[in-house]
Amino acid sequence: MESRTLTTTFRELGVLPEICDALERAGITTPFAIQEMTLSVALMGTDLIGQARTGTGKTLAFGIPVLQRSVVSTDAAYADLPQGKPQALIVAPTRELALQVSNDLHLASKDLGLRVLTVYGGVGYDTQLDTLASGVDIVVGTPGRLIDLANRRALDLSHVHAVVLDEADEMLDLGFLPDVQRLLSMTPETRQTMLFSATMPAAIVALARTHMRHPMNIRAESSYDTTMVPATAQFIYQAHDLDKPEIIGRILQAEDAEKFIVFTRTKRQAQRIADDLEERGFATSPLHGDMAQVAREKALAKFREDRIRVLVATDVAARGIDVRGVSHVINYTCPEDDKTYVHRIGRTGRAGASGTAITFVDWADVHRWKMINKTLDLPFDEPQETYSTSEHLFHDQGIAPGTKGRIVPEKPVERKPREDRGRDGGRDGGRDGERRERAPRNRDRSRTRTRSGESVASGAGSADSKPEGAPVTAGEAQEVTASGAPAGTRPRRRRRRGGSGSGSGAASATSEGTNEG
Repeated sequence: MESRTLTTTFRELGVLPEICDALERAGITTPFAIQEMTLSVALMGTDLIGQARTGTGKTLAFGIPVLQRSVVSTDAAYADLPQGKPQALIVAPTRELALQVSNDLHLASKDLGLRVLTVYGGVGYDTQLDTLASGVDIVVGTPGRLIDLANRRALDLSHVHAVVLDEADEMLDLGFLPDVQRLLSMTPETRQTMLFSATMPAAIVALARTHMRHPMNIRAESSYDTTMVPATAQFIYQAHDLDKPEIIGRILQAEDAEKFIVFTRTKRQAQRIADDLEERGFATSPLHGDMAQVAREKALAKFREDRIRVLVATDVAARGIDVRGVSHVINYTCPEDDKTYVHRIGRTGRAGASGTAITFVDWADVHRWKMINKTLDLPFDEPQETYSTSEHLFHDQGIAPGTKGRIVPEKPVERKPREDRGRDGGRDGGRDGERRERAPRNRDRSRTRTRSGESVASGAGSADSKPEGAPVTAGEAQEVTASGAPAGTRPRRRRRRGGSGSGSGAASATSEGTNEG
């Protein structure tokens, strides 16, 4: 069967001229498959379930009907609406996706004058409360913050004509399904409901049956295993964890390298890799849940504006990111399952562009990868063992021979002075360092001893006794010891301290101590 070239325009599908003009100014004139199939149904107010792979333009597929069926302020019917109450609600699983949807709605509604508000957690309530009080037409938000605002009686959903659930399967994965059901219960039964999802698990099907009226199913692909972008080249490498930053650094200098998203399993890993790549000279930013919302928005803005080339993100933080020009997606570790793999690599090859997806598989994750490979029917059952020096890596990715994974000189390692190493537990060890520290004190104390190693006490062995702490002269060192032996000769046995054997020195010391007491 021959593939049909899409020549239909938004105007031919019945989209308002104001919306078409705004889209054309942004260079958008021809709809994608999911948009063409959806608009003709959604513009009539019919409930629908849209299923398509990520990156095919689902936002405009539901955004245009929401905008077109909302009443604008210049319309005479606007006076009959409850003043300031939202006319439509769009629910998204993550803050980043909510912001992306809002940006697309702002773009398409520039000539309509509709007020669009985005609400999400992680930021203060004041601005959102003030905007709701002044009046909005369309609210885009995450489930948790929407319910919080509804509980505060700041958000009234009793007059909305349309509800959209975007990325419903991701909301299910994140545990938002009860919140979504609560939000739906706050809306009129006569509303139009549109549900969009890349996959259709049983819980989403049950949700649709409960809250939708005879929905029309629209599927842009034939089955789940084709939800991956066909124009995305996939490479699976079995790589050592310590060598991965060097491999990424070299891939960043490949022929077709533009923007990169590196996915990690943990927040700490994302921060570490971002710091490593930044130190290698690549403009990089992390994106994870430990970052403040303002910092996350700044990182995404820089990524969209080409001020940074690499975004190192965790799965939750990167859900729903739609950024043009992402040439590569790198799975730093093997994804948990096939769904995660599909969502990750869907960040590249968007809107008809080509892309590259690279997955690093550790030795311990080979079995997990084989399960993903089997489920998705991929031809990569045996990941190829790969190092930063492997010839096939340079050939696969179009890397120039001799390229290193660093574009700035490596910072020299600061070494401590030799005398300090022992104190810090260096080559000589901690105890040796302490021993060297104590050595000067031992030498000072030995000055008060005779050659035989016995202490010269005040008033001992001589009539010219000195007070305690007085320096010993060379002449005094030649005097006889307390036992009467000449200086420089070893006594045949040691004298016991406080024992029965008493010399003149011991008696003198005892008497001196008694007098002082």
